[in-house]
Amino acid sequence: MNKFLFDLFPVILFFIAFKFFDIYTATAVAIIATIAQIIYSKIRHGKIEKMLIISGVLITVFGGATLLLHDPKFILWKPTILYWLFSLSLVGAQLIFKKNLIRNMMEKQISLPDTIWSNLNLAWAALFLALGFLNLYVAFNYSENTWVNFKLFGITGIMFVFIILQTLLLSKYLPKEDSNGDAE
Repeated sequence: MNKFLFDLFPVILFFIAFKFFDIYTATAVAIIATIAQIIYSKIRHGKIEKMLIISGVLITVFGGATLLLHDPKFILWKPTILYWLFSLSLVGAQLIFKKNLIRNMMEKQISLPDTIWSNLNLAWAALFLALGFLNLYVAFNYSENTWVNFKLFGITGIMFVFIILQTLLLSKYLPKEDSNGDAE
């Protein structure tokens, strides 16, 4: 839960700043919050996760363009680019390098057959691809306010439902506990 809130920190601050000020202030707050996350990660853990670095670069580039050109279209595109990079990374790593990134992240928690790992990797790639298109649809067909609400609540809700469904589908592979509470 702490990791989840840590990852959402810039989005939550963006949301709050947008509600009290405007998209430009919210963008500046998101850039600062992401840079603070990167610094905190480096100090606390001695390293920075690749996803956080990618997100930091994207928010700095697209957020910076939004602020410099005073055009919110750049920040509206940022989530789509991030999601599509995630999707491309998942598929590319599997096809080109024969690496399943979802398996690399989760195999300590659960043991799955290779085909299930492949399907799970493709499911996450498809989710990120779809989220990218969905972000663009909402960003360019609805108000900024609706997009900001969607960015926090809609995307988070979709991810939450996806994770719940994934957990239900994978539950047959989870270790069973005996009556003493020990995993079999």
